[in-house]
Amino acid sequence: MRRTGRLGRRGGDWGRTSRADDFREFAAGRTHQLFRSASLLTGGDTHLAEDLVQETLGRMYTLWGRVDRIDNPAGYAQTVLVRTFLTHRRRHSASERPLGELPESATAPGDDPDLRIALLDALGQLSAKDRAVVVLRYWEDRSVEETADAMHVSSAAVRTRSVRALAKLRQQLGGRFTEFAAR
Repeated sequence: MRRTGRLGRRGGDWGRTSRADDFREFAAGRTHQLFRSASLLTGGDTHLAEDLVQETLGRMYTLWGRVDRIDNPAGYAQTVLVRTFLTHRRRHSASERPLGELPESATAPGDDPDLRIALLDALGQLSAKDRAVVVLRYWEDRSVEETADAMHVSSAAVRTRSVRALAKLRQQLGGRFTEFAAR
């Protein structure tokens, strides 16, 4: 015989359904932003970006019951994404690179494919930590302190990496950088 009522709700499936529904709503609202950040972190590798987003959402789901203790779940999800990316880069198998050409894809109106390709190539030449700093600081528009917290480094390390990473990007983009910056 199945019990219902107050005790049944607390110990039954009703609490899980609400938790799952809340998480589905959160995931639906954040997946696109997480994917865009992951694509930048991975240097345009959309398959790896999808894997990172999936792993991030999986980790967030396990924490979802305690989400009330997290001030900013969206920001925390971005932090989990960056940490997942950095962990992936540390693995030995992460150094494998597929060969071949990327297929042609349709672009949205206003997109500049040359700019996108140049920036993704330049980002791909940076180290994982430098790329994470650039994406968090300049794409996600996070402060130095927020970036440092997400990466478990000091604020000085973030500032140093930012300066070095931007110098490398300028060097890699060469004369094309001023053309892109003027747009």
